[in-house]
Amino acid sequence: MRPFHLAFPVDDLEKTREFYTKTLGCKEGRSSDRWIDFDMYGHQVVAHLVDSIDISQTNPVDGDEVPASHFGVILEQEMWNSLSKALEESGIDFIIEPHTRFKGEPGEQSTMFFLDPCGNALEFKAFKSDDMIFATD
Repeated sequence: MRPFHLAFPVDDLEKTREFYTKTLGCKEGRSSDRWIDFDMYGHQVVAHLVDSIDISQTNPVDGDEVPASHFGVILEQEMWNSLSKALEESGIDFIIEPHTRFKGEPGEQSTMFFLDPCGNALEFKAFKSDDMIFATD
């Protein structure tokens, strides 16, 4: 699978740099005074400096109000467990606490949501098997 590229808005590059490198463990790539490349589990995500951000709409999913605008990575279960534990120990405020969604159904998954320092919603998830990522039955 080839890496994907995603650009997202931020209103503070230094807080963003600290969060993505120290809290999430992303390696920093190229940067300027207006953007920063990060290696997020092999994918290129780029923070672009903007004047203001408003990402507030949600959508109900399996009993949770999921931020309509969000991104993240599907991890292997062990990596997801390690990340969720590290985030809990760091005292991060979750929008949606780590839990299992769609229990016993197609697409059962471990999921968690939290915000970066600029208000962008991130979701990290894991499936028991990659076959479940797009499962419909």
